[in-house]
This record gives sequence, C-alpha cells and structure tokens, in this order.
Amino acid sequence: MTTDAWADVVRLSASQLAAEYRKGDLSPVEVATAYLRRIDERDVAINSYCLVDESFTLASASRAERRIREGNPLSSLDGVPVAIKDVVTTEAWPTSKGSRTAGTSGPRVDAPAVRRITAAGGVPLGKTTTPEIGWKAVTDSPLTGITRNPWDPTTTAGGSSGGSAAAVAAYLAPLALGTDGGGSIRIPSSFCGVTGLKPTLGLVPQWPPSPFGVVSHLGPHARSATDIAFLLAVIAGPSALDPQSATPPEDRLRLPAPFPQARGVRIAFSPDLGRVSVQPDVAARVRAAVSALAGLGADVALIDGEPFEEPLPTFETLWYSGAARAVSRLTEAETELLDPGLRSVARQGTRISAIDYVAALEERVALAATIDKVFATADVLVTPTLPLDAFEAGRNVPPGWPDERWMTWTPFTYPFNISGHPALSIPCGLSERGLPVGLQLIGRKYEEGRLLGLAAALEQALPPISPPGW
Repeated sequence: MTTDAWADVVRLSASQLAAEYRKGDLSPVEVATAYLRRIDERDVAINSYCLVDESFTLASASRAERRIREGNPLSSLDGVPVAIKDVVTTEAWPTSKGSRTAGTSGPRVDAPAVRRITAAGGVPLGKTTTPEIGWKAVTDSPLTGITRNPWDPTTTAGGSSGGSAAAVAAYLAPLALGTDGGGSIRIPSSFCGVTGLKPTLGLVPQWPPSPFGVVSHLGPHARSATDIAFLLAVIAGPSALDPQSATPPEDRLRLPAPFPQARGVRIAFSPDLGRVSVQPDVAARVRAAVSALAGLGADVALIDGEPFEEPLPTFETLWYSGAARAVSRLTEAETELLDPGLRSVARQGTRISAIDYVAALEERVALAATIDKVFATADVLVTPTLPLDAFEAGRNVPPGWPDERWMTWTPFTYPFNISGHPALSIPCGLSERGLPVGLQLIGRKYEEGRLLGLAAALEQALPPISPPGW
C-alpha cells in the first residue's frame, strides 16, 4: 500500500472502516499498520501517545481479520482501532497516569470499558497522554512531558484527555477513550476540533473507582457524532463493579446510530451563563452555530441571566478532596516527584473536613435539580464549550490570567460534572487565529441520543474542519 493510500485509510471514520471490512476492501491488519506507521512518523510533533505496543496491536488486528474473513465478526467494532487514555487501566499494558510515582499507578486489569471494547473485537492502539492522575485541564506531566495541539503545536491540546483528543484530531486514532472529571473530554475536544462526550454519570461504568468520585465520567472521543455513538453503544451499560452504573431507559438513549434531528428540538441557549466573559470571536462562532440550528428547524430561546448559581466552591471541595485521596498513599519522597500544582491542590484537599465534603454532596443534588428545571421547557441546553481558544502549551492557565486555578477558565464544563448530566462538545468553526471553537450541548440524563442527533444535524450544516498539515 502506498503512502497516499495509508493517509486515505486513516481518514476513514470508524463506521466507514467497519463497512470496508464487511465488503472485504480493507483488513484490520492493514488499518492497524497504517495507524502504527503514522503514529511512528507523526506523533513526535504532538506527543499524544505515551505507550505504543506494535506487536500486541497487530496480534489483536490479526485475530479480528481472521474472524471477519471467516464471517464471524464479534460486532461492528471488530477490527477498529481504539486509543485508551492512560488513566484507564489495561491488563496488557501498565497504567502510569502520567506519574513518576509507583503509588499512583493503576492495577494490571482491564477496566469494564476496555473489557467491552476487546470483547467486541476493538483493537487497542496504545495509551494516550494525561496530566498526572488527570488533575488539570491541560496535558503535560512529569513523566511524559507536554502534549501539543495538532492545529498549532505551540498551543495546548487541553486536558486532561489531551492525548486522546489530539490523537483523534491528528488522524492517529479513529476513536479514543477519555475521562472527564471537570471537562476533561470536552475541553481538549474543543481545543483540538473533535467531538467528545461526557455521558450521564453511571452510563459508562468506571472501575477501579476514580479518586474524584461523583464528578468523574468516562466517555468517547471521535471525529463525528455517528462515531461517538458507535463506541458508546459498546461501552455503555451497567456493571456490578460500579455501584453508580445504571441501565438507561429504553426510550431515551436511542443508540447506536444517531439520525440528524434538529427540527422541533427545543434549545435553551445561554451564551455566557450570565456571568462568563467569552472571547468575541469564540462567541461569534457559537452564535453562528446556534443560528444554523435554528435554520434547521430547532426552536431556540435565549436564556437571559444565570440559569444556575456559580458552583465553583462545590466543585473545588469535591475535586481537591479527590486529589488528596489520589496521592494519600505516597511516601514523602514520592510526593516530591509530583507535579507541583497537583501537590498544592492535594494539600488543600487534606484541609477539607468531612462535614464540608458532605455539604458539597448536598449542593450537588441541589444543582442537579436546578439544571433539571431548564429541561422543563427545553430539550437541550446550549453553551460555548470554552470561553477561549487554545493558549500556549506548557501553561496551566492562559497568559496573564488573573487566577492560577485551571477551573476558572473552564466555567462551562465543570457544572455538569457536578450535576451528572450528559454534555457533548462539537466543533463549530475556527477562531480568528484559525483554532477550533467548541459548542456544548447538555441534555436530560440518559438523553445522549438526542444530543448526538442534534450534533449530526449540525455537522451537515457546517463545513468540516481539519488541522492543516495533517
């Protein structure tokens, strides 16, 4: 196969790959080889992978190829490569979580989502980079260094699932797993110009349990709403290992194939949550996308003012407590090896009392109820994913930002980690600097199908974007 042919292969969507396999026009080994070759040649520029095991991946692809050739595919995912964020545990590979300390590493066991992917025949492509234990909204770590944005390698890919989003954007993976505790799937999806879903809390089980507890979710990255659904259909569903996991109502999820649906969908549009300063060109792209949805038949109503009060203190209590727990078993020498920012928030977490933590859990319930009131008159809440485009790589906050807390520049994402509602980020155009802008769609719990249908409709209305040179 020629170099041009390899380049064409990696631009196929996951669902297109499955169709090519069924026709016999492509094989899983050819596709895995194309991706491995491209990772080897191109990932040096962005550092989206921290572990690639060519022999394991090709062996998985070879088994899938044999099943498909014999007419016994395990599922439509059989033979399709999937990258896995390096906080999600795997039996085949170590899970370092971006840390130089052994005390934060994960066990050598497949998490339920990984087990479901491999049981469906998905081909693990490698482990993607993360900040240490996924603690912040950009991706750099003491172990693996800086992950960069394919659109402009001087800028951040975002985080904490920055490796997964950057790999999908750069055609180094068709699908990827990420985790999202405060926006960690949606933030890098917005910066890198891909689609990323934080599912309803419990829709995709997590085990071993995240130290960040009730705000932590696991979900997919892809280049389209259809491919998000393609992977979500495999990884969703209850597990005895995760007491938060649940079976969604049959009339809500409507997967795996989202059909474009905007007509008649009631949208509540909040351009700024009544309190956020949004970069003007970002605000313009978001408004244009909402206008496009209205043109497709959606019923758009502007929210004037704050749909809910700022929940940052609640989030900080839950997040800092989780950080403290994540590093609580480390020795003093190991603690000194941590990212200084993680060390700082973990120290703050140790000062949070049990009473304050339980109060935050109560506030979480109240916030979810307030957000549910929006859905009494709307089907989908729409906001920007982020108030800005990607900033300089290697920084935790934008240059000149008045606050060193990463969550102060991600005000549209973390509230829905607290509440547990599904939230989807989709690209909606480019900023004046030529960097991606994300639109966030939030829905009722277990109504991922509606969000994906609306996203699929918008994909047809907006011109596709792709990082230059990739």
